[in-house]
Amino acid sequence: MKNKTVLGLFVFMLAVVFLVGSACGPKKELPPKDKIVIGQAASLSGPLAPSHGFVSAPYYDLWIKDVNAAGGIYVKEYGKKLPVELKVYDDKSDIGTMTRLLEKLIVEDKVDFILPPWGTAMHFAAAPIANKYGYILIGGAAGAMKLKDFGAGLPYYFQTLNFAETQIPVLVDILEELGVKKIAIIYMDDLHGAENNEAMVAALEDQEIDVVMVESYPMGVKDLSPMLKKAKSLKADAFIGFSYPDEVMLATGQAIALDINFKVFGFSVGPAFTFYPGAFGPAAEGVIGGGAWNEKSSPGAKALSEHFKEVTGQPMGNYWGALTWYSSLQHFQQAIEKAGTLNQEKIRDVMAKKKFDTALGPFWYDERRIFVNHPGNWGQWQKGVFEVIDPGEKRTAPPILKPDWPKK
Repeated sequence: MKNKTVLGLFVFMLAVVFLVGSACGPKKELPPKDKIVIGQAASLSGPLAPSHGFVSAPYYDLWIKDVNAAGGIYVKEYGKKLPVELKVYDDKSDIGTMTRLLEKLIVEDKVDFILPPWGTAMHFAAAPIANKYGYILIGGAAGAMKLKDFGAGLPYYFQTLNFAETQIPVLVDILEELGVKKIAIIYMDDLHGAENNEAMVAALEDQEIDVVMVESYPMGVKDLSPMLKKAKSLKADAFIGFSYPDEVMLATGQAIALDINFKVFGFSVGPAFTFYPGAFGPAAEGVIGGGAWNEKSSPGAKALSEHFKEVTGQPMGNYWGALTWYSSLQHFQQAIEKAGTLNQEKIRDVMAKKKFDTALGPFWYDERRIFVNHPGNWGQWQKGVFEVIDPGEKRTAPPILKPDWPKK
């Protein structure tokens, strides 16, 4: 009897094991994988190409080189490090082309991850596509408050650069510190320009700074001299542009040629790159630019600058977003390793909650998935260094009034 009871119990246990095993099914094995493919639709030609080529691409490339030099990214579910390959299509600086190519990368090429396009408007178009397919999109060369609000319903979008909500109040404080009384504003007629202009005009309503001129211009503008002349005629002591590098170079060159001087001369995107003093030499002294860091900002910033020169043979050329973008990718890599998978949702959850050490220092996103630990909002060329002039602990030098253009 006892033997029958034991036998019956044994048979019952085997049946349970069989049923549980059948319900769960055999453990699904991952297909073989020897690399991580990252796709990008970026401006390799067209009016945005110079900006992407100098401002963004070298720092994404550096991160990929560094990852591969270390053997790749360790992914626990594969039990090994996987090297990274970047697959880039040319969007020709066209939003419609960018969106089609981004969808091709995701749907047809089935890349593992994506990198961002160049420019605020491009990001505005790319974010819904990434979210539609559950792909993480880490914002690059883009900064707009609408992206912040837009991103609230797009859980896979992460923003890295400064918004007008942080940059404009700091700029107003700097202008007041410099004693500005009259300001002329120009802006690119796109999301970046329009939003920053609107925020700037609103911020100055209750200040003792008179807005004497507000003018917009289209992409591809070839002549900004009428705006410079008008600002001079209105006796503006500050000339501020919410602009991209091409227009910044144009406006500066024409101001020098016309010998039109302002006590404050600054632009949102352009002066922070070394091609600016490279082109204008001593005339860059005192020019203000948006986004700021330098080798004095942190030990990690100094190390990145030295590392970039060692790897590329060129000095660091970007004191705008380079430190932030490179650090955002370091954070991304650590999130992948923490998640132990290439599953976008699981990595996204780690990115949204975890703080990791990067070249910039501690890197994390707030509840809106917006990066908050910016190294600086505004900088200024002073004796060959792009100094951070934000009031507070991140300042590396106080702001100065711009001297007149040097005489030839």
